[in-house]
Amino acid sequence: MQQFEADLEQDEAIKRVLVVDDSRVQRRILLSSLKRWGYEVLEANSGQAALEICKREQLDLILSDWMMPGMNGLEFCIAFRELAQDNYGYFILLTSKSEKDEVAHGLDVGADDFLTKPVNASELRARIRAGERLQKMQRELTEKNRLVTDALAEIQCLYDIIDRDLIEAKKLQQSLVKERYRDFGMAEVSLLLRSSGHVGGDLVGFFPVSDTQIGLYSIDVSGHGITSALMTARLAGFLSGATPDQNLALRQDDSGGYTARSPAAVTKHLNRIVLEEMETEHYFTLLLAHIDLTTGVLTATQAGHPHPAIQRANGVVEYCGTGGLPVGLIPGADFEDFQMTLNAGDRLLLMSDGITECPDETGKMLEEDGVADLLNRNANVRGNRFLEALMWDLTQYAGDQDFPDDISAVLLEFNG
Repeated sequence: MQQFEADLEQDEAIKRVLVVDDSRVQRRILLSSLKRWGYEVLEANSGQAALEICKREQLDLILSDWMMPGMNGLEFCIAFRELAQDNYGYFILLTSKSEKDEVAHGLDVGADDFLTKPVNASELRARIRAGERLQKMQRELTEKNRLVTDALAEIQCLYDIIDRDLIEAKKLQQSLVKERYRDFGMAEVSLLLRSSGHVGGDLVGFFPVSDTQIGLYSIDVSGHGITSALMTARLAGFLSGATPDQNLALRQDDSGGYTARSPAAVTKHLNRIVLEEMETEHYFTLLLAHIDLTTGVLTATQAGHPHPAIQRANGVVEYCGTGGLPVGLIPGADFEDFQMTLNAGDRLLLMSDGITECPDETGKMLEEDGVADLLNRNANVRGNRFLEALMWDLTQYAGDQDFPDDISAVLLEFNG
């Protein structure tokens, strides 16, 4: 008994007890034992009086007689459970009832335990200890739920901050493509850039070389997240049309103008920069080209990027390119230039693998034959309207699912 009372003093799950009985003698018997065990005890002579106490006091344990005039113990239990309380109150009904149906009904409406009158002190101590264990578990669970709720709130706050930052990052990334369309007279260039998430790893663009030449590029950095987007921002600076003196694809001639470097040589230089200067595990595929607007001769290099498509004026779709290795994988990798000639009425489409590898609902990819079908389907649509139609057709092909990869394209329509 001494060990039991010592345990009670150490355990603080139950501190305040309410004894409810219309018999003053019964209340005094219970109060005597409870106070000796170290509890703070309140008492009430009816269910209604007990309910008023419960409304203003925080209680850990209720010991209530079942049979009382007015509001009986069962009705009091039901009313007690309807009160809003911070902590769970353990409820023991004191009864002379032995019918199982009555006991089951009492448990069903909210009682936690029963004691048969006259109350045996040892049994009362044991029932209190059982309630003590349940109270401790309940309070531990409440505290853990509070910690989880606080953690989730903090995570949500961090997510909201990151989400706002990503929205701004998307705006900045989209600003890398300042012009989506330009008419060069002998050719028109249109751009498409749609990331699969907030930010992506695709980048497209064009830059003037001279009065008769323009450069084009399509880049796809591995991955789709923030680090991929940061890498595209770095690469955009290397191929900027706004600052030709910093554009690796251009060199200044003796007259102060600019001429185009070999796309293969530029790609080799980019490969060295990525491997030697950028501390990253990312790599990228690239299609870099320049076209002479007077002759229609296209000089390009393909570094792991999908083959560019040429749709001739008569509707025939051809694919060109040599394949090649991605940039940033192998030190000293070599790249090759190839040439194609565009004639009046032809158009060139550079695209990321988000287009060629766009899956339908069964997982079947669009591939080059599917791209050719889309080109033929929209043969009479030009410029940005063609790219919008392309996105519409890709959405129809993908069905209800989101695009798994970024979508980007460069469309050059050669007027000759």
